[in-house]
Amino acid sequence: MNAAVATSVFGVFMVATVALGLLAVRGRRGGEGGGGLAEWSVGGRSLGTVFIWVLMAGEGYTSFSYLGAAGWGYNYGAPVLYVVAYMSCGYAVGYVVGPMLWAYARKHGLVGITDMVAHRFGRPWLGALVAVLATAFLLPYIQLQITGMGVVVSTISYGAVSLNWAYFIAFAVTTGFVVVSGLRGSAWVSVLKDVLVIATLGFLAIYVPVHYFDGYGPFLDRLATEKSEWLTFPGHGDSGLGQAWFITTSFLNSLTVVIFPTTVAGYLGAKNADVLRRNAMWLPAYNVLLFVPMLLGMAALFVVPGLVGAESNLALFELVVDSLPAWSVGIIGVAAALSSIVPMAVFMLVIGTMWGRSVLSLVPRWERRQKGAAQLVVVVAGALALLLTYTAPNTLVRLSLISYEGMAQLLPMVLLGLMWRRLTLPGAMSGLVVGVGVVCGFVFTENDPVWGVNAGIVALGANLAVALAVTYAGPRERDERPDDEVLARDEWDAPVGVG
Repeated sequence: MNAAVATSVFGVFMVATVALGLLAVRGRRGGEGGGGLAEWSVGGRSLGTVFIWVLMAGEGYTSFSYLGAAGWGYNYGAPVLYVVAYMSCGYAVGYVVGPMLWAYARKHGLVGITDMVAHRFGRPWLGALVAVLATAFLLPYIQLQITGMGVVVSTISYGAVSLNWAYFIAFAVTTGFVVVSGLRGSAWVSVLKDVLVIATLGFLAIYVPVHYFDGYGPFLDRLATEKSEWLTFPGHGDSGLGQAWFITTSFLNSLTVVIFPTTVAGYLGAKNADVLRRNAMWLPAYNVLLFVPMLLGMAALFVVPGLVGAESNLALFELVVDSLPAWSVGIIGVAAALSSIVPMAVFMLVIGTMWGRSVLSLVPRWERRQKGAAQLVVVVAGALALLLTYTAPNTLVRLSLISYEGMAQLLPMVLLGLMWRRLTLPGAMSGLVVGVGVVCGFVFTENDPVWGVNAGIVALGANLAVALAVTYAGPRERDERPDDEVLARDEWDAPVGVG
């Protein structure tokens, strides 16, 4: 009976999710792009403050927030706070960078970072190269979201829905609405997701400490007395996640998140730059919710001790299934599932956009069918991630570790290149090759952290040093275009209709 009730609640909300995605684009044949790639990939550049806020919050609040944050809190404790630190700092950086990228893309009719890089250096093939590299770093996120949603669905159904079927549901629901509705549909579904996330985490933040510990006072007293190691760096166990790692990871990720392809998709969907500035001021408030799964993960130490390995990611849901009625388990599971679907949809959409615009568009027969090509790539990318989830669930675990650290190696080419004209293509390419090589070397030899710091920031330092050395040692590139055509500026007074 419990399985039937929880699964029914979940099923109703999944149908509502697909319907909401379809409703989002009903009658959307006007706007920029006339219903083409710009409308599908960046919402016609017409999303307001509320939609941009829930969309970008949705990208940051994934299944990791329910599973990984609770699991890290359970396993390590204090080091998990890096998530709150880097996201909050990243929003501050985004206050400056977001409007700059928005203005550049709008002026030149661009729809992603691959477009920007290709335009900045005047090389279409460079956009294709960056698209391939970025896809390698984004695919693990899709697989991890499929896995996360599968675990949630199987758990809330009390095992009635197998993991394999749950994985397929994640793929089918997400692919179905993102192919049709694009970024706008993701934004609409984000509203539903955020309502459920705020309601369920607000409830759990009160319920769990009261139900299991008679309040926060006794819970925190017990945590400080019996598990004090979880409240200091480097946390529990020999994790190597000390203060230096925390600072370098927070710094690196706060810079990387602003050029992450999914973040840039959110930037470019805004109707004007002021939407992004207001968004950057309000988004940190959403991070308060992240403290809930972190704390509840540590609460699970006393309620369900002994979880090891991947089991620790279920710390929060063990508390939920153990003490709540089936209908509420279903609703909390829906919130967690949507926290997988929304970011997964944006990841798939961004991969499709990058390939449709920067890779397949180089093929003459696809040049005028960029939206169709992008939608096809969405299905292929999702199916590939699903296939890998079934056949090689651990193959991309290592690669997932270098997703952020690897994406960080695009910082000199994207941000420095858009602000400093002297950076040459050979310099940017040399730095990128060195940076990606160094970070892969550290991660795949299990040397991350290295010397107590994030391996990605060591790689970024090498990347930047090589890029500058090659730029200054080599000849100046000849580019007859004026600075306004090549460099990005935050055009505070730019008319909304430019481009």
